[in-house]
Amino acid sequence: MARETKKLFYEDVYKIEFEANVVKKYQQDQKFVFILDQTCFYPESGGQPSDKGTLNGVEVDHVEERNGEILHVLRKDIAENKVSGKIDWERRFDHMQQHAGQHILSQCLFELFQAKTLSFHLGERFSTIEFDLREMTDEENKRIEERANSIVFQDREIKSYFVSEMEIDKVPLRKPPQKKGLIRVIEVSDFDYTACGGTHPSQTGEIGLIKILKWERMRNNMRCEFVCGRRALLDYSLKNSILRQIAVSLTVGEKDVPVSLEKLFLELKDQKRRNKKMRDKLLQFEAQKMVQAAEGLFIKEVFSEGTNDETKRLAINIINGGEFIVLFGLKLKNYGFLILACSESLGIDMRDLVPIVSPLVEGKGGGSPSLVEIFTKNTENIEKALEQAKNWGLTFTT
Repeated sequence: MARETKKLFYEDVYKIEFEANVVKKYQQDQKFVFILDQTCFYPESGGQPSDKGTLNGVEVDHVEERNGEILHVLRKDIAENKVSGKIDWERRFDHMQQHAGQHILSQCLFELFQAKTLSFHLGERFSTIEFDLREMTDEENKRIEERANSIVFQDREIKSYFVSEMEIDKVPLRKPPQKKGLIRVIEVSDFDYTACGGTHPSQTGEIGLIKILKWERMRNNMRCEFVCGRRALLDYSLKNSILRQIAVSLTVGEKDVPVSLEKLFLELKDQKRRNKKMRDKLLQFEAQKMVQAAEGLFIKEVFSEGTNDETKRLAINIINGGEFIVLFGLKLKNYGFLILACSESLGIDMRDLVPIVSPLVEGKGGGSPSLVEIFTKNTENIEKALEQAKNWGLTFTT
């Protein structure tokens, strides 16, 4: 029968150094697994990642619990039977802030909108809560944040204690417990009671600011992303820096950035419309020049600038203006593009060219009887491919 590891993190969540005896160790998947008689390392559980740190100076890669035993997974072996452990406190405290913040947010959702928390995940950059609401408004989000942070600012006590399965009905839990036997309760004084095995600070003030970053629909529910404490500070610092940079670029005050950006986008949209109109006229003019200079049915050209769309539109302008076979190549820095087009009155199916031309440029493409497009990252043989296409076209015109 497995001997349960003594969980020092339940006795004192702020304890980060400890001594322990090695009860068992074995090798698995080129890593070393250590089971100790006691540990401060919190194992991955309930949406909260495991602690990290060191045993005798060797980095602990991962920690998990199995049948009451806590498994410390290391990349290197330790010869000693006694170990000194040290927890990565910055990571531990960050997880404490996020997990306690989740409890408060979940209770606010239930208190204000009777929304039940369905799942929780503590990520590296932000955490998520999925809850059974179909939608959320900006005003509702504001109410949740204000209520959650009021609990933080009141610096309420956060207590943890164990209650037997027989007595748990006396505790006003937010949701029924999933475990049997002794049940660990996390109580945010006079506010929230939750069955939970995670790590949490002793006062709500230690959580720091709670900030909801965004919310979105997930299946028939809602999911919000949030950050607490130091993560909220880092998020604010980043966004404030970005806002300042934008304000300086626009030479306006920070409060005027939204209006200035909207004005800028409207001007840009109008400029794009004008540019497109002007470009269309230039393409028509260029098409006329190429038609006038054409000697016979074939118009073949390789361009070193422009876009796929412009090359295509130029070809369309030509074949719509007379009976021509257009063979265009576009050679840019990182890719190439071929347009093979012909006037419909010629009765040629340009799709037959794809298996002939594509292998030469290692490209892929397709299209309609009058126009095909071939994309390639190999631009070396574009001229050769177009010449092959012309030879193919000559069989129909001679």
